Amino acid sequence: MPNTSHITRGYTAALVSAAILSTTAIFIRYLTQTFGLPALILACWRDFIVFFALLLALALFRRRLLRADVRSLPFLLAFGLMLALFNSLWTLSVAFNGAAVSTVLAYSSAGFTAILGRWLLKERLDWAKWLAVAASLAGCVLVSGALDPAAWRVNLIGIVTGILSGLWYAIYTLMGRSASQRGLNPWTTLVYTFGFAGLFLLGFNLFGGGILPGAASRPADFLWLGDSWVGWGALLLLAAGPTLAGFGLYNVALTHLPSSVVNLIATSEPAFTAAIAYVFLGERLTWVQAGGSVLILGGVALLRVYEGWMERKARPED
Repeated sequence: MPNTSHITRGYTAALVSAAILSTTAIFIRYLTQTFGLPALILACWRDFIVFFALLLALALFRRRLLRADVRSLPFLLAFGLMLALFNSLWTLSVAFNGAAVSTVLAYSSAGFTAILGRWLLKERLDWAKWLAVAASLAGCVLVSGALDPAAWRVNLIGIVTGILSGLWYAIYTLMGRSASQRGLNPWTTLVYTFGFAGLFLLGFNLFGGGILPGAASRPADFLWLGDSWVGWGALLLLAAGPTLAGFGLYNVALTHLPSSVVNLIATSEPAFTAAIAYVFLGERLTWVQAGGSVLILGGVALLRVYEGWMERKARPED
């Protein structure tokens, strides 16, 4: 008989993790709207703050996790580049689309992950994954407003970055799987990928000014927030809360519950984001966008329930 308190701790950690992670887009939207902070500068600061916080924490408490095999460095460098591209695309998506829409669009990654997993990792692509792919892509079109010709004229960057953020999140997810298969510790992977991502984003800003949307036009733009303690505080909370606390609680949940259950609970993140964005930012989804959100999250839920069922089916009976 399962330990009830053990399961309760797992569900609590998973739900709190989803709630904390849901504030990521809220903080980004607040910083870009209130302070006009350019998206790529924000992404760069966020990655470096996470990197230095992790570096300090691991140096103090788990120094051995800072050691990475030299043979793994090229992979971690590539992983960092993918993280930098995802963070760039998603931060731009939040700036142009809003917190709720951008978070839902990022969840379209489930469909992209199934396709890329089949192509790159030769993973099985059966009926459940095909349904998830169809639901995710159809929902992506509805949520982004891609069916409206006027939206392409008014919000071209928002539509493109929103859809691409889902694709790059899928790539990032697959690289995370590869890191696990290589035997890399999750915290070691996290500190190196955020460090490399910060360096790539620094390059995007220094050499992409005037070319890349949201990039610094001059080095002084890195101090965009000036003497605003509120702005810097929000930036620190963005890095420390959603990234570190959210990831930490997610790992705690995995020690108490099966991964399929934890991942299913994680799909509540867009609902938390939409509720917070409605209360604090005044954002509202249209009925079409709400329908698209149901398609995307329904596809994700179907996929995760099906994968959990397949895991139980493959498990030998006692």
